[in-house]
Amino acid sequence: MPQEKTYPYPSGDGEVKWVSTGWLADHLKDRNLQIIDSQPNIHDYLRGHIPGALYVEENHFRIAKERPGIFLPPEMAELLFRRLGIRPDLPLVVSSSSGPLSACTTFIGDGLEQTMLAYTLARYGHRKVHILDGGVDKWQEEGRPLSQTFPKVVESDFRVQLRPEFIADYGEVKAMKDRPDVILLDARPSPVYEGQGPWIKPGHIPGAVSLPWKSLMDDRNKKLLKPDDQIQAILAEKKITPDKNIICSCGTGREATNEFCLFKFYLKFPKVKIYEGSFTEWSMYPDNPTVTGKNPR
Repeated sequence: MPQEKTYPYPSGDGEVKWVSTGWLADHLKDRNLQIIDSQPNIHDYLRGHIPGALYVEENHFRIAKERPGIFLPPEMAELLFRRLGIRPDLPLVVSSSSGPLSACTTFIGDGLEQTMLAYTLARYGHRKVHILDGGVDKWQEEGRPLSQTFPKVVESDFRVQLRPEFIADYGEVKAMKDRPDVILLDARPSPVYEGQGPWIKPGHIPGAVSLPWKSLMDDRNKKLLKPDDQIQAILAEKKITPDKNIICSCGTGREATNEFCLFKFYLKFPKVKIYEGSFTEWSMYPDNPTVTGKNPR
């Protein structure tokens, strides 16, 4: 029988941890607890959110430059954090739902809002981020209350402390990816890993191992992690071990946040980075090869 977890989980150091709906219910009135709602559509938030939750869209922190989806420079992100009243010294719970009012459920409302925002917060220097395991969907299923009241925002003095050690840039990925001590993961769905997605080129980066992020999540609720033994079985099948340098990638860097948070903070693998540019950046260079089919090479 699986051992019951003590939340926030895991114990010890780590910028990102997980909390259960029961833990959040017990701490809902904690004076210093901040709650972020990242439901995919503002109307989902208006329809109902966990009491006290402030609405923050996950894409506030990315804009186009050389390519779409580049994270804001620190000074711009700092202004947003301050306006939102986020304080790095206070624990903050990130929650989302499947987005019942969202018109698109293929990419939006898929559960990634939680890890995308959690990674964003940690990337810019927040040290106490909590992901609500199961999200707003699990909260509702358990009959817990929702609110339509908006919390008051008091601007903060948030100071961004960028965490470059989390990030593998294009040059680093190109130099490292074929080393025997490195595993480059691709978190996208299998059909686009194997064939043509919305990118200019088909397939995947040569050497990238397919690990669809949804395979690690509950079949019904993509904001709820699978049991630990099931996750470990998947990693064993893919030969993903803690001694390797793990680089998490996907299409635009969004799906990769799920696996970056899982490997770095949940499983505490010691050598984990995220390739924020992912296949979008790789495929924009005409000379870069790609591979189609099920095999990495």
